[in-house]
Amino acid sequence: MFFEGGKRMGFIKDKIFRRRSFLLTLILSLLLSITGSYSVEAKKTNINDSSDIKLEISVDNNWEEDGLDYSLINVYIWNNSGRDISNWSVDLPIKNKDIDQIWNAKASYKDKGLSFEAVEYNNTIMADSNVCFGLIVKGKDKINKASGQLYYDNSVITNTNYQKNSNNNSKNNKALNKTVPAKDVPAPTTDDWLYTDGNRIVDKNGNEVWLTGVNWFGYNTGTNTFDGLWTADLNTSIAAIADRGFNVLRIPISSELILNWADGDIPSANFNQSINHYLVGMNSLEIFDYVVGQCRANGIKIIIDIHSAKTDPMGHLKPLWLEGDITEDDYLYSLSWIADRYKNDDTIIAYDLKNEPHGKPNEEQKAIWNDSKAANNWKYVAEKAAYAVLSKNPNALVLVEGIEIYPKNLKTNKDYSSTNSGDYYFNWWGGNLRGVKDYPINLGKYQNKLVYSPHDYGPSVYAQPWFEGNFTYKSLYEDCWKDNWMFIHEQEIAPLLIGEWGGHMSEPNLKWMVYLRKLIKDNRLNHTFWCFNANSGDTGGLVLDDFTTWDEEKYNFVKSVLWQKNGKFVGLDHEIPLGRNGISLSEYYK
Repeated sequence: MFFEGGKRMGFIKDKIFRRRSFLLTLILSLLLSITGSYSVEAKKTNINDSSDIKLEISVDNNWEEDGLDYSLINVYIWNNSGRDISNWSVDLPIKNKDIDQIWNAKASYKDKGLSFEAVEYNNTIMADSNVCFGLIVKGKDKINKASGQLYYDNSVITNTNYQKNSNNNSKNNKALNKTVPAKDVPAPTTDDWLYTDGNRIVDKNGNEVWLTGVNWFGYNTGTNTFDGLWTADLNTSIAAIADRGFNVLRIPISSELILNWADGDIPSANFNQSINHYLVGMNSLEIFDYVVGQCRANGIKIIIDIHSAKTDPMGHLKPLWLEGDITEDDYLYSLSWIADRYKNDDTIIAYDLKNEPHGKPNEEQKAIWNDSKAANNWKYVAEKAAYAVLSKNPNALVLVEGIEIYPKNLKTNKDYSSTNSGDYYFNWWGGNLRGVKDYPINLGKYQNKLVYSPHDYGPSVYAQPWFEGNFTYKSLYEDCWKDNWMFIHEQEIAPLLIGEWGGHMSEPNLKWMVYLRKLIKDNRLNHTFWCFNANSGDTGGLVLDDFTTWDEEKYNFVKSVLWQKNGKFVGLDHEIPLGRNGISLSEYYK
């Protein structure tokens, strides 16, 4: 069997269940457990300095799901030799295991296990940099981390500066030779804060705005910056997002990372230090501040998304806002701290309080929505989380997502005591906002800061019941959108922002995308597309595997629901235009 890097090799699904894999690069640091990794010296191939070329195998996570055992393995090749190396491959003694996912490499079975080879964009490992590939396997056999072998050829050249690179790697050439410089960063402002008016989001003058953005993850996974900076240039990527018309960037992050920042225990970020040389010497918080500055300079606003409690590539699978040693108080403090830090900078315009609270009727941990003070009542906790933000920054918007299940009969099952699935309405994680009808979020004097934020996906992620048969725009509206969240817009309860939507451009998923795009366009619904990242396995991204080349077909599909006027993209800043091809709010409303 043969596996292409970046594609899912199997997908364990449960009823009304979605597992989006954050296919990541986690560069191992001293902060990680020594017991979780093993380094071996590379096989020599006519290079005298091979002691500076290391192979490291890290089992970063183990978990059980639906009775199956899974392991997340990351493999790192460190090149500190002062030269470029090419045509690498790695043999791992992995037997009796099925590959569930793989990224940044291609694999084939051999007698002694699995052999991994480079893909085009990481075939050459530049001097003083590294490559990481990863996989998720299922099976109970223990992995022998000490017996991996690295091979590479003699196609090396000396690379003594940031611009010189091997001609064997066209993708790295593109990233290095077509970069754009950082923009001068203007001082933070406080005149771009947004408010709500019925089902609209408006600026300080009461003029309606349209948030049309994109997601870029990595701050939640352990990369501690954006994923993809192992091949892409940060400045170029931010500029491209602005130039192509995305006026807001939703940034998934973990509470744990924010707490690390707050405690001064700041982890390093993991990126290609040759391509992103201007970030060398910065820690992850300093790089985040750099990101905020470059977004401001390019006219992009930011939504902070608390994606998981722990910094964990699989953290989004956890149903609640607390996990392990991350308590509810810790979660609330993480929101309070980051809101306070950026309270005088309207680049960060909103806070998505928690990504995709969920849980099924028969699960011990599940998010509920009612008028109780239960620890797992998302409605109750969301109001506390909103206050944690707004007590520090009363100008920010707060986004409240839905849950997964809602009782069909509140008289008999208001407390979610039934474990029978038939007693509940199901929807996507974060997409069930039926509870707003019965128990709306109450923010008191801050009510004009509330935005509801459902997520919606297509049949390539999971074959939901409403995709059965020949589904239509009307059937999707009646069977899913209307009662789960569209009523909030139609009854002018509050604005909607669809925080995640997107997927592969193939049928039948494309049909769903066309219909949801129509709903967004006809109603001017705010949205952030999922996602910029190439390494989202069940949706793909706006960029290809090199994180530099755009998927023009997908981009052109999304482009029609980006805010535009006379061919110019419209930003959310009153003074700074959105990228090279956009205008400011003041220019739009002049």
